[in-house]
Amino acid sequence: MALIDELRADLTAAMKDRDQVRVSTLRMALAAVTAAETAGATRGTLDDDAVTGVLRTEVKRRNEAAEIYEEAGRTEQAAGERAEAEILGAYLPAQLDDAALDAVVSEVVERLGAAGDPKAMGKVIGAVRGRVGDAADGGRIAAAVKSRLTV
Repeated sequence: MALIDELRADLTAAMKDRDQVRVSTLRMALAAVTAAETAGATRGTLDDDAVTGVLRTEVKRRNEAAEIYEEAGRTEQAAGERAEAEILGAYLPAQLDDAALDAVVSEVVERLGAAGDPKAMGKVIGAVRGRVGDAADGGRIAAAVKSRLTV
């Protein structure tokens, strides 16, 4: 089943269950996918990878909004944003834990001979990104590489 079809089926189930948070979150996600389908030079149905990219962007937006709400002392709104991010995060591929990411970074640094060379950060990040794909966020990769190269 395609990811977009899974989102639609889960929306229908959430409507039947009267789960308003899930309904509004899935509607928002489907609207973002539709906007992505109609935007840009290439219009048409998105494949699962493109839908995953849209969902990843929406999760990132929700997490950033939650941080802003928390800084402003608006904990209810922050909790709502985090709940939406959690719902959408369930549709994304599993993320590597920190230990596994550090192991990959260490292996790539040793393979490239970049230990202690902060100038090689871009090269190492690119190699790690190619190795782990969508299993780790770019910010996490950059932080792990930076800590490894500056040690």
